[in-house]
Amino acid sequence: MSQKRDYYEVLGVSKTATDDELKKAFRKLAKQYHPDANPDNKEEAEKKFKEINEAYETLSDPQKRKMYDQFGPDGPAGFGGGNAGGYYSSGFEGFSDFGDLGDIFSSFFGGGFGGRSSRRSNNGPVRGADIKNVIEISFEDAFLGVEKEVVITRSETCTTCGGNGAKPGTVIDKCTVCNGTGQVRQIQNTILGQMQTTRTCGTCNGTGKVIKQPCDICKGKGKIRKQARIKVKIPAGIDDNQTIVLRGEGESGSRGGAKGDLYIVVRVKRHSIFTRNGNDVNCVVPITFTQATLGADLEIPMVDGTKEIYRVPEGTQTGSKFTIKAKGFKSVNSSSQGNFVFTVQVQVPKHLTKEQRDLLTQLAKTMNEQPPIKKKNIFGF
Repeated sequence: MSQKRDYYEVLGVSKTATDDELKKAFRKLAKQYHPDANPDNKEEAEKKFKEINEAYETLSDPQKRKMYDQFGPDGPAGFGGGNAGGYYSSGFEGFSDFGDLGDIFSSFFGGGFGGRSSRRSNNGPVRGADIKNVIEISFEDAFLGVEKEVVITRSETCTTCGGNGAKPGTVIDKCTVCNGTGQVRQIQNTILGQMQTTRTCGTCNGTGKVIKQPCDICKGKGKIRKQARIKVKIPAGIDDNQTIVLRGEGESGSRGGAKGDLYIVVRVKRHSIFTRNGNDVNCVVPITFTQATLGADLEIPMVDGTKEIYRVPEGTQTGSKFTIKAKGFKSVNSSSQGNFVFTVQVQVPKHLTKEQRDLLTQLAKTMNEQPPIKKKNIFGF
């Protein structure tokens, strides 16, 4: 059972909350539980603040929110490629991804408590970007589960310089303009008094460091583009357009930041015989006129390649539906399994021999049915 609270409950909103309602709830709670606003109970406030941050990060992202509504905060077992992070990131590592959160906290605290800015410094860790990839599988693979290999191109930490961007054996200097902070502060005199502004240092681009001799491999970027082959375990029962998340398989982070995630969107090909309805498998089975009339043991093909013998009763009408229990798709989220539902379609013979026609005529007479009228030829016979 999950140890996490429901994200909607954390933010105090309903599951139908709009983006504006989510942001409003987050602003209020983040201001209330910010560690700097709770100096007497910092540890508890930080724990609560992380929980609020995690909930908002997930619910404010349409794709993550859709997955959360479907799978919950931990995701189904078997997803995530064995990474401990599961489906949704937590803590402060994704904080920079909010985009407007710096402005939110700036509006809360006016530049921070104790002279510290509420914005994260530009020379701090930056999480890597996420990658999206689409994979196509067969109907049978979706039914049984399969392991596939995807090929992606992503940025990885340069192994030559270790990601610092400098040529091995050289020294990285501290920026003398910003004194290694990555930010330059200016004080201006206005009619309202002195006002302090902060901007990114243009000399070091906010890194706080100056590289005089860049790495020959990555050219000072600290990253290189590489092609990676990644195996993806697709669970039995996955549906079309569902997404699998592999934690830490996205772009590499900067300055010690965590790697991004890899989102695998699964497309399931259509099948020529079978269709899916929820976790049920549907198909149409043709039967002969005599099978429908007398009843018969039918050999029904299953999705996994096996066959089931099913007895249809005499007098079966076209369009009749029959169900084979627990032969449908497995549920990704539970141990339940759908059914196999087939519809019979009676095939009426188009061409009969004289003997067959005579037999049917006799049958019609015994059933008090009007026999078919024999057509005359052009000579009147």
